[in-house]
Amino acid sequence: MATNAAPTAPVCSAPMKATSNGAFQKENPLDFALPLLIVQIILVVSFTRLLAFLLRPLRQPRVIAEIIGGILLGPSALGRYQNFLDIIFPKKSMTVLDTLANIGLLYFLFLVGLELDIRAIRRTGTNSLIIAVAGISLPFILGIGASVVLRSTVNKGVSNIVFLVFMGVALSITAFPVLARILAELKLLTTDVGRIAMSAAAVNDVVAWILLALAIALSGSDSSYLVSVWVLLCGTAFIVFSIFVLKPILSVMARRSPEGEPVKELYICITLSIVLAAGLITDIIGIHALFGAFVVGIIIPKDGPFAGVLIEKIEDLVSGLFLPLYFASSGLKTNVATIEGSQSWGLLVLVIFTACFGKIVGTVVLAMLFKVPFIEALALGVLMNTKGLVELIVLNIGKDRKVLNDQTFAILVLMALFTTFITTPIVMAVYKPARKGKPYKNRKIQRQDLDSELRVLACFHSTRNIPTLINLIESSRGTRKKGQLCIYAMHLMELSERSSAISMIHKARKNGLPFWNKKPGDQNQMVIAFEAYQQLRSVVIRPMTAISPLNSIHEDICTSADRKRAALIIMPFHKHQRVDGTMESLGHSFHLVNQRVLRHAPCSVGILVDRGLGGTTQVVASEVSYSVVVPFFGSQDDREALAYGMRMAEHPGIKLTLLKFTPKPETALNPPKADMGAESKKDNEIFSEFLNLSKSSESVKHEAIAVGSREDVIAALRSMSNSTLFLVGRTSPAMPLSDRSSDCPELGHVGSYLASSDFSTTSSILVIQQYDPSINAMEKPLDDINEASNKTMSNGV
Repeated sequence: MATNAAPTAPVCSAPMKATSNGAFQKENPLDFALPLLIVQIILVVSFTRLLAFLLRPLRQPRVIAEIIGGILLGPSALGRYQNFLDIIFPKKSMTVLDTLANIGLLYFLFLVGLELDIRAIRRTGTNSLIIAVAGISLPFILGIGASVVLRSTVNKGVSNIVFLVFMGVALSITAFPVLARILAELKLLTTDVGRIAMSAAAVNDVVAWILLALAIALSGSDSSYLVSVWVLLCGTAFIVFSIFVLKPILSVMARRSPEGEPVKELYICITLSIVLAAGLITDIIGIHALFGAFVVGIIIPKDGPFAGVLIEKIEDLVSGLFLPLYFASSGLKTNVATIEGSQSWGLLVLVIFTACFGKIVGTVVLAMLFKVPFIEALALGVLMNTKGLVELIVLNIGKDRKVLNDQTFAILVLMALFTTFITTPIVMAVYKPARKGKPYKNRKIQRQDLDSELRVLACFHSTRNIPTLINLIESSRGTRKKGQLCIYAMHLMELSERSSAISMIHKARKNGLPFWNKKPGDQNQMVIAFEAYQQLRSVVIRPMTAISPLNSIHEDICTSADRKRAALIIMPFHKHQRVDGTMESLGHSFHLVNQRVLRHAPCSVGILVDRGLGGTTQVVASEVSYSVVVPFFGSQDDREALAYGMRMAEHPGIKLTLLKFTPKPETALNPPKADMGAESKKDNEIFSEFLNLSKSSESVKHEAIAVGSREDVIAALRSMSNSTLFLVGRTSPAMPLSDRSSDCPELGHVGSYLASSDFSTTSSILVIQQYDPSINAMEKPLDDINEASNKTMSNGV
């Protein structure tokens, strides 16, 4: 008798429990969700960071390491070993991993929106706007042709229109955050190419999101186009709701978070909850939760500290820990092995060629129509071909919605990786902007023509340095009608791997001028301080911004000094004074910056040890009453310090004292040098000028001090310990004044002693090194420049 067997129901694996009872209870922790997730996070973060370190010499952005890391952890490499996948990335754990990765991605897109200034996009020039449109349109059009080929070969069975839109978006995207980092790494932010690229990429970013929303709306499982129309209409309604309902709520919280006061924890909690709620709404609509978070980030007011505090609260956790999980999740879906056979590899070459040709040719042609030189236009085209996170988001959404199969997905991921990887080396090869300015004569303070303009590049790290800088500028402005003082105030900002570094990049414009709005209360406070001082005094002050990693920011400083024809660079000392009088270091990296500037500077350099020159606020000119001391032992640096002191002595509120140290006949402070006679002659010449100045001014005096030991030098210096400012030559021919070895060789023997807490807690010190063409790095320039140009510069000193 025949029997009908009942159909067997599919067996579902039991869901993973959250935590285990421990290895001693004979349970494997990797069979439970939380321990396994911790192992996955540690593995992914460690692996991608190691790759980022290995790729650093190639100057590749971190996103390259994260994409490669995800691919290597997936079935393309380590995932080929089934035991590895079963233990570390079992299928039953992928829901938890993908969920956490998408929450991290949700907040990362919120950060991207938070840093995208719509007002800046509105002010984008016509040229940049047209170049951006061309850089999107041509790749999108060429993507139609590529989609036809792919659909007829490896990606059969999907809607033609939906696949066309996804391909067009994938080929036309420019990754704005990645582009910004590449420009900063190559120091092109303040060039014409960098300015146009930043503006065009910002426009491209917004257009890409609009096109992606369209692609998602069209890719629903329902074949009716009426559903897609409803999705787009509801998405538009959500944006309107966000602008007219959510934005006022967020604006109220921003207004109630004034400068100088902590932002309430309740406001942070409400904002982060709104991000999740907006993501839920857009997910219900059918255009992915990421859009809701992105829109909330855009509408948050950028004025005041509110947006900055939000970034500080979540960026490290999101960018450092959760975002790499998304790259790993994407890599686990990427199987390079699916690209096999000549047809598949030929399609990969076709897609890469189409993406590069469309972006580069479209950008180059339009740029040259606007009279951009060919080399700059080519560099711009290559830069606009940069892909990144948004590209992976597009591809993953396409794969999840069955628009892209495994082979097409792998081809497009490798295309994104390749086009981004080649950006830095190609731009470095084809575009080498002139970093050096024209040769100029006045590279030091001591000069023959005293009526010539004195140009100073004054650098600062934070608002802490500004009052002292302004008071030093006020003391240095002199009384000459012709010999005015021109100050370039450069804010030094470290470019880190954080996403918020993009918000700093927004401030960099042509000539290094930072961007600030003209609305009251919306200005850069540092710029306001210098602007206010400039209006009160006959001093030209031009704010600048240098945004670079600390290991290369000295190049920005030296290049700017050369291009602005500065005679003096003032650098803040890497230590600041605490309330108890001890000196606290800001970090070894800042210390190295000063040492590199001293080696490579194209002019004289001053290291400013700030002990509150004039107090913590700007001093009015009529209230300036400083006592300035110049210890003079005899050297070119001492002569430079004295020349600066003589200029300061022109200010009616400055009392200048010269301590002229001479060794007793039977002693010598240091062994004699071969060129002592020539040096002595130059010392006598500037001393004669000083004597003439002292005869015409009662506020200028000198003391001749015969010394036979370092105790005599110390006693003389201590007698002036109540002075406001010491101007010291870096290489004064004096013996070490302390038994302890100094950790600050850039200050010299005398400067190190004066900067020690044992000497004074109220006297500021400016340690000056005079420009010397025979040893200065202008003879070993930062950029390639021919020998003849070097000689011209040196002879022009």
